[in-house]
Amino acid sequence: MTVVHTLAPYACDPGASRGRLYPEPESATRTCFQRDRDRIIHAGAFRRLAYKTQVFVNHEGDFFRTRLTHSLEVSQITRSVCRSLRLNEDLAEALALAHDLGHPPFGHAGEDALKEMMEPFGGFDHNAQSLRVITLLEKRYVEFDGLNLTWETLEGVVKHNGPLAGDDEPLPRAIAAYAGTHDLELGTFAGAEAQVAAIADDVAYNNHDIDDGLRAGLFTVADLGEVPLVGPVFADVARAYPEVDESLLIHEAVRRMIGAMVTDILAETARRIEDIGPATADDIRHCGRPVAGFSDGMGENEAALKAFLSENMYGHYKLNRMTSKARRVVKDLFRLLVDEPECLPTEWRRQAGAPGSAATAQLVADYIAGMTDRSALDEHRRMFDVQARTS
Repeated sequence: MTVVHTLAPYACDPGASRGRLYPEPESATRTCFQRDRDRIIHAGAFRRLAYKTQVFVNHEGDFFRTRLTHSLEVSQITRSVCRSLRLNEDLAEALALAHDLGHPPFGHAGEDALKEMMEPFGGFDHNAQSLRVITLLEKRYVEFDGLNLTWETLEGVVKHNGPLAGDDEPLPRAIAAYAGTHDLELGTFAGAEAQVAAIADDVAYNNHDIDDGLRAGLFTVADLGEVPLVGPVFADVARAYPEVDESLLIHEAVRRMIGAMVTDILAETARRIEDIGPATADDIRHCGRPVAGFSDGMGENEAALKAFLSENMYGHYKLNRMTSKARRVVKDLFRLLVDEPECLPTEWRRQAGAPGSAATAQLVADYIAGMTDRSALDEHRRMFDVQARTS
């Protein structure tokens, strides 16, 4: 039996899309948001997410999450929530798959290092870098740089965490530069689909970090006992299946926690929508507050879980040693290539400015941000090990 899902009036309608920066004929078989999703999947930056890590460096093991597996998990949760709320699944999926395209290698350690190195040149921000990837750095079409995605997808990539204009913080340079040619209405919220993708990101990484942290031996199931929501869920599973292998206990508990968080998001978002009474997607953008999110109680549970992971996982000495090495790799490469751009590969060297210039620094940041963990380690070895082959 075919089930037809009618979009809610406040969902983003592909038929009412604000279009692309460079006009293109419409597809006879796919909506504009389906085409956006497909262009993201075929992008080189998306493929490279397979070898970019969330928390652990790629060579630490094959079972830990990568940016690619994380993006797929975010996509699954986002689509499930949007289907239940009658939002546009295709746009939501495109946003979930695109949200990490600008992350450099080595997770947050790599981003922190690039931020520090780029601070004299206008800074580095992974959301702004995602925008650079999809509007400039991907080279797949003869008529334009980037992927020429719809306004709604670009808006969602930039604003999925909320409005940008009016904040005390200055706009990331790449976003400010792009906004000068294409108005993404930075002072408003993004559409509901982007907001769902953002909260789904939190659900995915909190829960898979529990799984990966336990697998890595950074903490134990017993250590989770006092964490709200998490401890009771693990206790319930242990009571129901007292003889189960611990690996299955973990999977069952994580599955239940994801379910509990998603159920909470659905109820809370439906409550906010009823309270706001939006009639169009623009009503969501201009309502002055987020429409998708956790209830107050679940928000407190999530904050407690983040605090536990911050202390017991992200601050663990094993991760500190690993991230220290990762930061050194990124900083070493940045300093050398900015000072000696002639060491860049030919296709990059042709675009470089003078040594030490802001133009060269941005080019080097783009080059490093596009690397995988593996390619960054290999490049560092070629550059700094005098006995290593140079290619």
